[in-house]
Amino acid sequence: MRFEMNLFQKFTDGLKKTRANLTEKIDSLFKKDRSSNFHQELETILLTSDMGPKVVSSLITDLKEWEKSPGTDQFPDARSFMIDRIEKLFPDTTPIWENPERSSPLVILVVGVNGAGKTTTVAKLAALFKSEGKSVILGAGDTFRAAAIKQLELWGEKLSIPVVHQKEGADPASVAFDTVKAAISRKIDVAIIDTAGRLQTKNNLMSELSKIHRLVIREVGNNPIETLIVLDATIGQNAVSQVKHFGESVPLTGMILSKMDGTSKGGIAVGLAKEFSLPVRFIGVGEQSSDLLPFDPSLFARSILQTDS
Repeated sequence: MRFEMNLFQKFTDGLKKTRANLTEKIDSLFKKDRSSNFHQELETILLTSDMGPKVVSSLITDLKEWEKSPGTDQFPDARSFMIDRIEKLFPDTTPIWENPERSSPLVILVVGVNGAGKTTTVAKLAALFKSEGKSVILGAGDTFRAAAIKQLELWGEKLSIPVVHQKEGADPASVAFDTVKAAISRKIDVAIIDTAGRLQTKNNLMSELSKIHRLVIREVGNNPIETLIVLDATIGQNAVSQVKHFGESVPLTGMILSKMDGTSKGGIAVGLAKEFSLPVRFIGVGEQSSDLLPFDPSLFARSILQTDS
């Protein structure tokens, strides 16, 4: 997947609330004379971004150790050090679609709770892959809501992408099956399957999700699939329990953080990646179909901490 030349600017613009929350406060802190409270104040600032206490404590400890080296206690060096450390907290894993030995179709199963923005994210994913010259098919697996089926159909019409769907109340596993079969028979590159939003505490619905995943795995054979959980970035640390419980029902391969443009707590991306050793694949930074950005740890860390100068 190609990165556009202006991707850093898109990251910076999309994460401006988190950036303002962190950078302005850190700038102010570093401009003051160092005091015995410096690291405590820095820790408090980082915690406001929802990176989580474990990650922040680790960053502060590492920074203290690093500053013991001669000539490394100045503002630019400390900032650069933190950017580097945050970047390295994200797992270095290659997405399945970049595996040259993978055969088509690439199947992406999209899961998450109600209100996380799954259906819109599915459409954005489709637009992104189509912009790469790939053929795409969508599966309207949220059969609990007629509105969700209609929403995906409208996106399909807008993007000129076929949508596999059945009537409201149909078996979502059947929709997933039909979508994969259609992708195989039509030699389509990417099949993206939407699923109904479900609370992670509803065992029957989580069991249904496991069934959908097993069926898809059976149909694609040895071809691995991506199972991506969409998380509303504005809920902060509440996302931890979602990843935990969904991961107990289906083997998650990555995360998509939606609504990153609407929160000052974008540091949750760091906390989740570290907690679960799970890569962030994309972030959503707006309502347009082009507002889903392939995640890059370096760009992310620089976007939330680096000054304009």
